Amino acid sequence: MHLIKSLGTLIGNLACIFLLTGCVEDLNPSSEDLREDQILKAENFTAITTLNDSVILEDELLTHDAVVLYFTMWCSLCDQHMDHMRRYIIDDYPNVRFLMVDYVSGNIDQARSSQLNSGYADLTILVDNENALLTSLNATMASVIVIDDQNTILLNEDYKNGSRLIDTLKAL
Repeated sequence: MHLIKSLGTLIGNLACIFLLTGCVEDLNPSSEDLREDQILKAENFTAITTLNDSVILEDELLTHDAVVLYFTMWCSLCDQHMDHMRRYIIDDYPNVRFLMVDYVSGNIDQARSSQLNSGYADLTILVDNENALLTSLNATMASVIVIDDQNTILLNEDYKNGSRLIDTLKAL
């Protein structure tokens, strides 16, 4: 009986060790751009702003060196990212069009309300209520995407601290 108890305890301990070693992996997202050497092109799109204006990607790229899209859920992390962009990045790149994409509010009125309540009346917010941009650009919350004037996607990753965005914009 003692042998069976000891064997049960040993098997239980081994199972725990086996399960816990799976948690040793680094579960934090990589800061590397996983596109490697792929050249990805953005499809032209038309989106509506919270002011009910149309924004057409190809028109923006005729007058700007690039377009930056940031996908927001109006959460505290998104607020930090957008505030960082507004304070430290946007003014340094006057020939780049910065567009925030609201893909959660559901309609123009709700997106406009979220924009104003969050203090971003000065930024252009696109309303992606059917998640067309989110899907076509393989984005998610806090994704930042840079599209150059040749429709090439230069960056598509989580915003993090903005350093990769700045490096990408400096290289334009």
